[in-house]
Amino acid sequence: MANTWFESVAEAHRRAKKRLPASVYGALVAGSEQGMTLRDNIDAYNEIGFAPHIGDLPDERDLSTTVMGQDISMPVLISPTGVQAVHPDGELAVARASAARGTAMGLSSFGSRPIEDVVEANPQTFFQTYWVGDREDIAGRMQRAKDAGAKGMIVTLDWTFSEGRDWGSPSIPERLDLKTMARFAPQGMAHPRWLLRYLRAGHLPNLKTPNVDADPDPAAAPTFFGAYGEWMQTKQPRWEDISWMREQWDGPFMIKGVMRIDDAKRAVDAGATTISVSNHGGNNMDGTPATLRALPGIAEAVGDEVEVLLDGGVRRGSDVVKALCLGARAVMIGRAYLWGLAAEGQAGVENVLDILRSDIDSILLGLRRPSVRELTRDDIIVPPGFGEKLSSRTTGPAESVRA
Repeated sequence: MANTWFESVAEAHRRAKKRLPASVYGALVAGSEQGMTLRDNIDAYNEIGFAPHIGDLPDERDLSTTVMGQDISMPVLISPTGVQAVHPDGELAVARASAARGTAMGLSSFGSRPIEDVVEANPQTFFQTYWVGDREDIAGRMQRAKDAGAKGMIVTLDWTFSEGRDWGSPSIPERLDLKTMARFAPQGMAHPRWLLRYLRAGHLPNLKTPNVDADPDPAAAPTFFGAYGEWMQTKQPRWEDISWMREQWDGPFMIKGVMRIDDAKRAVDAGATTISVSNHGGNNMDGTPATLRALPGIAEAVGDEVEVLLDGGVRRGSDVVKALCLGARAVMIGRAYLWGLAAEGQAGVENVLDILRSDIDSILLGLRRPSVRELTRDDIIVPPGFGEKLSSRTTGPAESVRA
C-alpha cells in the first residue's frame, strides 16, 4: 500500500493540483483580478523573522487555547469554505478530522453537507452565514443552526461580488445533469483517482447548499448558484442589521472580514465577541493588504475587548506563531486543509493539522515559550513599516497610513 503521508502543506498542494480536474482545482485556488492580495497574504509572513533563544528551553509546550468558548488543542481552526467538491465526503471528512485533532470547525452556509450531520461529526462547530434573504430567512437559518447544536455564529461581511481573474475563472456547472457530465467527462477521465473516489462513494459531487434554508430537507436545498443569485439580489446589511443578528444569537458571535480599525470598533459596538481579520483569502477586492499587515493595529485597538483571529495565507506553523505574536488569539485555515482533503480525504486534513501542530511546537521550543499564550512581539523581528494601520476613525473616508 502506498504511503499517503506528506511532510508539508506544499506537498498537499502539489498532490491536490495533480489529482483534481482543472475546473475544481481552479475554484480551490481562486483569487481575483491580478492576484496581488492572494500573493501578499503569503508573502507577508516571509518578511517576519524569529528571535530564538538557546538554553533553558522548555521540555514541554502547551499549544491549547480557547476560542469562542471552546477549548481547542492548538490555535488553529477550520475556516468555513463553500461547496467542497474536492472529495466525496466533503465537510464530513473535515469535521471528523478536526474533531480527531481536537479543534473547532467553521461550516459555511454554502457548504454541501447539512449542519446537523457536521455537528454530529464535530460538536465544536461554528456556523457561518452571509446576509442573504430577508430577516425572516436569516433568523430561520440561525435558529436551525442553534437547534443543530452549533457552538457559535460567524457572520462574513467582506464580499463584494468581485469578478474576473487575469489567469481565467474556472467553469463551474450549476448542476450535474447528463449534458453537463458529458461536457466535463474529459476532465474526469484525465483524473481517474478523483473520479474513482466518487464512483466508489456512489454519488456525484454535490453542488447544492443545504444550509442556506431553514428547512433541513435536502430536497429543498438550492444549488450553489441559486443561493449565490439570491445573495446578489439581497440589499447590503447596515450595522443595525448586524446588531439585530447579534440579538438573535445568544452565544459566541464572530464578525469575519475585518480589515480596518474603525470597522473593528463598530463590530465591538454591534456585540461581536470575536472578530476575524480577513480579506476572504484574496478572493475579493484585489489590492487589499495581507491580513497579517492589518492584524497588529486591530489587535492593539480592540484586543482587550474581543478575541481577535486571523485568516489568510497560513501555510506553516511558523505563520501561526507569527500571527499570535502580532496579537491573534488563533488562526483559521482554508486552502491548506482543502488541499489535504483533496490529496487524502480525512487523513489528509489530519495530516495538515499534524504538520501545523508539529511546527508550532518546534518554534515554541526555539523561542523558549512553554505556551502559545506567552508569545509576544519580542519573539519576532518585524521590519519598519510592516503594519498597515487602516483608519481608526469611526466615520468619514478611508485612510491608510504606514505604522
